[in-house]
Amino acid sequence: MKIRWQVVAFDAADLESESSFWAGVLGGVVDADDDWHMVMVDGRPRIGVQLAPDHVPPDWPDGEPKQQVHLDLWVEDIDEAHARVMELGARLLQSAGDGGPDDFQVYADPAGHPFCLCWVNP
Repeated sequence: MKIRWQVVAFDAADLESESSFWAGVLGGVVDADDDWHMVMVDGRPRIGVQLAPDHVPPDWPDGEPKQQVHLDLWVEDIDEAHARVMELGARLLQSAGDGGPDDFQVYADPAGHPFCLCWVNP
């Protein structure tokens, strides 16, 4: 089996804000249809957003509905990455951990899907 592309798809009631958010984070553009948006980066599909009018965001970490999938994005500069995702509409859910060799912060995208910005401490 040869996989041509690997795409993670998110449900969202507001396709425009969700796809624009991920296009901004990944440095891509949105290819929009009526009920499906594809975030393209360097001409390749990276993230899909499908219309789900009754979408209920997961309640991270222990609520209902529980999260079912999330992205970990490893960044070089956490301060720069934090500023960018917040500017694009993210919401901080959990600040950095204990400062071990690897660390992360948890955010929610505009539709409420959790994702992490991760980094390696010097």
